[in-house]
Amino acid sequence: MGTPEFAVQSLKALVENNFNVVAVVTVPDKPAGRGLQLQPSPVKKYAEEKKLPVLQPAKLKSPEFIHELRSYAADLQVVVAFRMLPEIVWNMPRLGTINLHASLLPDYRGAAPINWAIINGEHETGVTTFFLKQAIDTGDMIMQEKVTIDDDDTAGTLHDKLMVLGGALIVKTVGAIASGNYTTIPQSGSSEKTAPKIFKEDGRINWHKGVAEINNFVRGLSPYPGAYTYLDEKLMKIFRVETEHDPHQHPPGHLLTDGKTHLKFTAADGIVSVTDLMLEGKKRMRVEEFLRGYSIKTT
Repeated sequence: MGTPEFAVQSLKALVENNFNVVAVVTVPDKPAGRGLQLQPSPVKKYAEEKKLPVLQPAKLKSPEFIHELRSYAADLQVVVAFRMLPEIVWNMPRLGTINLHASLLPDYRGAAPINWAIINGEHETGVTTFFLKQAIDTGDMIMQEKVTIDDDDTAGTLHDKLMVLGGALIVKTVGAIASGNYTTIPQSGSSEKTAPKIFKEDGRINWHKGVAEINNFVRGLSPYPGAYTYLDEKLMKIFRVETEHDPHQHPPGHLLTDGKTHLKFTAADGIVSVTDLMLEGKKRMRVEEFLRGYSIKTT
């Protein structure tokens, strides 16, 4: 059960390691693109390539879906980046339902664990498999794998690392459950490190913060949804920055530019130099390319 590219890797790993995937559950096709044509999810595309049955319920509690799902008599259900399941679904298989989460639980429960790990300046994260129960991301843990967050990692690059690591961990976990050779560890209460969903409007950069915190914020929202500020009253997304702890006498958010090679903003304890950006209505580009075609209004 899954939807985005992150989930495809786990499905692919199960198929390539000869597990008997009897069916795939994903979201209904959605309109996308200029013509708003119905588009299948990445998981559905892969499943159809492998000629796997695909179920696309609009409602997970509908009697028709429950009946069809039960007809496959799955021993185990694997959930990766999908919707919250009702108990009638996650409690159906004889061996239960497992989930892959992109953090070292119990830290970073929630919808955006990859983003928040970087935003909060973590140097390590990972993936966790656990059995589903009613409260989200709280079930007994089965296995974990750790990975280093490098200084130049963005949410995009860390997503790809964890996607591959997660596929391997799913194979390891399912193999252990199939053989009965595994133990579980209860999650120890709650964690102060949470990962709530991030909306586009949450991405505005606060120049009153320090350069290290701003750098982490930009990296944690790159490439999506994108940290942003305003330039000439136009929204400008910023995907990469470099930082300097240079003292200055300007207020936070003051623009510094020579109009040719650099675009910098002042922060609480230094200067943030934008290297990769996208102004609304334009494509993403390097700062030098942007400045060659754009004349910044000066006041």
